[in-house]
Amino acid sequence: MNRPPEPPVFAAPWEAQTFALVVSLHDAGLFTWSDWAQALGRSGDRPADYALWLDTIETLLAERGLTDAAALAERRAAFARAAAATPHGRPILLENDPGA
Repeated sequence: MNRPPEPPVFAAPWEAQTFALVVSLHDAGLFTWSDWAQALGRSGDRPADYALWLDTIETLLAERGLTDAAALAERRAAFARAAAATPHGRPILLENDPGA
């Protein structure tokens, strides 16, 4: 009997990367799963999607003094500049940031 294919676990590659980053940061001892669950729970009624996971990673890292709002803002800006400088269909690399 043929079964229909299973839907993908992640809708986009960045979701899988975000998941892997959470697991890696946990494995490195930067937070416990209890810390993670509590941080996610602070989102209130916001849907628990991978965008929330990314925001939660940033919040936890900032709370632990490993980054700050200015560093995160600069990284977002660098990524946006690199994206704008990257030809369609090519991977976006921070090395492509013309402002670096």
